[in-house]
Amino acid sequence: MKNLSLVSLALFILMFVSVNIQATPAIKNAGTQINQKVPEISALDIAGNKQTIQQLSGDKGLVLVFFRSADWCPYCKKHLVEINEWNEKINNLGFNIAAVSYDSIEILDMFSKKKQLMYPLLSDQNHHTMKSLNVLNDEEEPGDKHYGIPFPGVMVINSEGVLLYKYFYKGYKNRVKMPTLFKQLQNLEG
Repeated sequence: MKNLSLVSLALFILMFVSVNIQATPAIKNAGTQINQKVPEISALDIAGNKQTIQQLSGDKGLVLVFFRSADWCPYCKKHLVEINEWNEKINNLGFNIAAVSYDSIEILDMFSKKKQLMYPLLSDQNHHTMKSLNVLNDEEEPGDKHYGIPFPGVMVINSEGVLLYKYFYKGYKNRVKMPTLFKQLQNLEG
């Protein structure tokens, strides 16, 4: 009986540890390496104009957010609205925000206006930006419905175009926590 109790306890502990390990999101090593110059982006704003990192940056730099879709991804939609709530605070630190997806300009325009976003959404339908920044989701193959989506995440690029901070996760449910990002920005030298 005592052995059965010990085996039961051991199985419970093993199951608990296994569940907790699976609940912890896996960090994805995507994107340009920290302290390296970031390749120029090749994405269009909702007016169809090509944007550069320099054009999008504030005095200290740019918070570049990567999201799957403002059309079909509920986690992305919620996160984009949350980011909007932090936009002014982040701008006050000297950083501007822009968010990139593979969505069409029309989808991004409609979402941006509906949610009254105060930062630009950028379309990377040709995937050049996702590929050059090494954030293209490699779980999707060319020809797949969602080919072209990035790994969800964020890059903080200083005014010189150098990557200061990045945060990417595998999967689609996890996003950077805005209070955590805000604290990181406060601690960065742009």
